[in-house]
Amino acid sequence: MTPDTPARYGTVSRWLHWGMALCVLWMFGTILGAELTDDRATQALLRNGHKHMGSLIWVLVLLRAAWALAHARQRPPSVSLPAKLGHWALYALLFAIPGIGLLRQYGSGRAFSPLGLPVFPGFAQGEKIDWMVRLGGLLHGELAWVLAALVAGHVAMAFWHRRRGGPDDVLPRMMNVAPKR
Repeated sequence: MTPDTPARYGTVSRWLHWGMALCVLWMFGTILGAELTDDRATQALLRNGHKHMGSLIWVLVLLRAAWALAHARQRPPSVSLPAKLGHWALYALLFAIPGIGLLRQYGSGRAFSPLGLPVFPGFAQGEKIDWMVRLGGLLHGELAWVLAALVAGHVAMAFWHRRRGGPDDVLPRMMNVAPKR
């Protein structure tokens, strides 16, 4: 297991990064799949899996933020202020979106036990906390589209820096590729 260094992210940082990338990709795939099918059973299955993965992302972003803070001195520096702000925005959205989803789930009065772990019980039949449900309905999906745009920008900038080469070639920091000269 390699540690973080000023030139490259270590094993744990890379696993957290790519693991979360796969989780986010899976999240968008499940919600798009649920929207594209007319089969209610498939929709329910995809949306239920979406909720479980969202909970996992919430835990992973907390772990990733704690890991990043604990190893801040060893990690590669940001390329620029916009890169630093973009990463902070990604972290904020990856925390806020699942949190808002959990808030909506709780407000709906339905129990929630992702991966069999009881997070909260349901309410009596028909009870709701309307402001939680409305807030979730208003922000969860819209912020997910903002996240999608930031992720696309994040990927595009990594390849743009790769194309330019030199000290701004950030791809080798997170992948097993040689720096481009």
